[in-house]
Amino acid sequence: MIQTLLVANRGEIACRVFRTCREAGIRTVAVHSDADENALHARVADAAVRLPGATPAETYLRGDLIVKAAVAAGADAVHPGYGFLSENADFARAVLDAGLVWIGPPPQAVETMASKTRAKALMGLEPLREVTEADLPVLVKAAAGGGGRGMRVVRRLEDLDGALTAARAEAASAFGDGEVFVEPFVERGRHVEVQVLADTHGTVWALGTRDCSLQRRHQKVIEEAPTPGLTAELERDLHEQAVRAARAVDYVGAGTVEFLVADGRAHFLEMNTRLQVEHPVTEAVFGVDLVALQIRVAEGHALDAEPPHARGHAIEARLYAEDPARDWAPQTGTLHRLAVPDGIRLDTGYTDGDTIGVHYDPMLAKAVAHAPTRAEALRKLAGALERAEVHGPVTNRDLLVRSLRHEEFAHGRMDTGFFDRHLTELTAPVPDPHAPLAAALADAHGRSRFGGWRNLPSQPQTKRYLMAGEEHEARYRHTRTGLAADAPGVRVVHADARTVVLEVDGVRRRFEVARYGDQVYVGPTALTALSRFPDPAAQRAPGSLLAPMPGTVVRVADGLAVGAAVRAGEPLLWLEAMKMEHKITAPVTGTVTALHAAPGRQVEVGALLAVVEAIAADAPAVEANQEDQ
Repeated sequence: MIQTLLVANRGEIACRVFRTCREAGIRTVAVHSDADENALHARVADAAVRLPGATPAETYLRGDLIVKAAVAAGADAVHPGYGFLSENADFARAVLDAGLVWIGPPPQAVETMASKTRAKALMGLEPLREVTEADLPVLVKAAAGGGGRGMRVVRRLEDLDGALTAARAEAASAFGDGEVFVEPFVERGRHVEVQVLADTHGTVWALGTRDCSLQRRHQKVIEEAPTPGLTAELERDLHEQAVRAARAVDYVGAGTVEFLVADGRAHFLEMNTRLQVEHPVTEAVFGVDLVALQIRVAEGHALDAEPPHARGHAIEARLYAEDPARDWAPQTGTLHRLAVPDGIRLDTGYTDGDTIGVHYDPMLAKAVAHAPTRAEALRKLAGALERAEVHGPVTNRDLLVRSLRHEEFAHGRMDTGFFDRHLTELTAPVPDPHAPLAAALADAHGRSRFGGWRNLPSQPQTKRYLMAGEEHEARYRHTRTGLAADAPGVRVVHADARTVVLEVDGVRRRFEVARYGDQVYVGPTALTALSRFPDPAAQRAPGSLLAPMPGTVVRVADGLAVGAAVRAGEPLLWLEAMKMEHKITAPVTGTVTALHAAPGRQVEVGALLAVVEAIAADAPAVEANQEDQ
């Protein structure tokens, strides 16, 4: 029996595994980088071990140090979570060689399925060896790893060599393996997967299907179970292929077999030999704890001959600290508040007051709703996210709410190109016109005990806020009876520092207000209080390229130097932050007059990377390399 378990991971998944361990009476051990010394997963474990590393991201890839930590802490089992070393066969062997229990499949199964090319060969599939016009579009894909890294869509033959070079470089950087392959790119396909669970006694469960089609940068954003709209025949085929893949490698434990479904056919993609991020939707539908089952299987227990029956529908949304309207740029800063209404499962590695750093994935939490029907689950999750308190860096919360309520998604007609088609409408700002007034009234009440009332008529008080990128002014007055709105059709029913109630054209509305310095949150609406006297030092020269987030410059465009001619929108350099690569483009057409970026340089948010001086409107057109890698 396992008594003490170490999780070789961090954040949300470590906290999630610890939760099951506590319920089972198993002691827990965390490992952490220097950057994660005060992270939630390190605080909630029974014991924690610091892992030295060259960089915070590399720390969790030091399998030798993790095994030493497990032995030193008296652990008798290791759970890898997802990402990092979770699909590393050498790490699995090192754990077993140390006499510890490995909560995962046999190393040989991990090794076979770790390469997408080997996995496809096992399923009777072969990558494209030579690409012709007839094969387009195609997808260049890293043989190792996942998460969208080392992946490029190619629609023109002349772009193939550049895509192969860029994909190899990114794959080598992310996974230490630069092998890539080419396969047909299926337009408007749906990403469908099957959860499998196998024991050491020959039983393999196929626990339904999950649809993970809503993706950005080939990374999942919204997942659900079961997959809507599948025929009974197609679902049976998916289950049979998934079980066949598991049996082909003598699989043990939890794993996921992924497919692309198009035109009524299932195209095998890969097998993930670990627990998936989206496993909670399967848990909700089947009423199981997959982590608890992983532990039972690792202890040698047998699964029931048949899996439990599914009930209802579950949907999961990943809440990211990122700005979808700015090319999904990750965000950093203090997470002041994170809370969702009752009835929603929230898996997170953060708590109020934690700092969102630059070293790891920007996912803050996963919100999961379960209901008898898909329509009810959609409504439940969208409503909960809309009412959730998410105070801190910019997030994708509004995008999630709008996506869940989008007609195409509501009718189950989504595919992997959903955000490509609808991102503009999903990110269009729809500010609450009364949020600035509510913020101003709450601030006025909180700052003045006596309300500032004057016996003689006076000009209204004004406060200015930045909301959805635009400046708004709120006007109010102090009266004998308290605060009053200086706006037609608006009556102040109640106002204090945290709650404002307005009656707008006869309809009463309640606003919850929270303030952290200059940042104000009125319900789900974020505002920035503006000073009457702007700081002149905040002004920058036109054409300045500022770092949108802290990160590392990984490369600059070929030939980029002071004096180079560039075109507006042309990629000039790439930053790596939060496990993603971000393209920085020329803000205007013109000439580079300053260049401060170089590969390997670490920059803070707002750092000046380069300056492009615009050419005159009547100047000749600039010839520039427009290739977008």
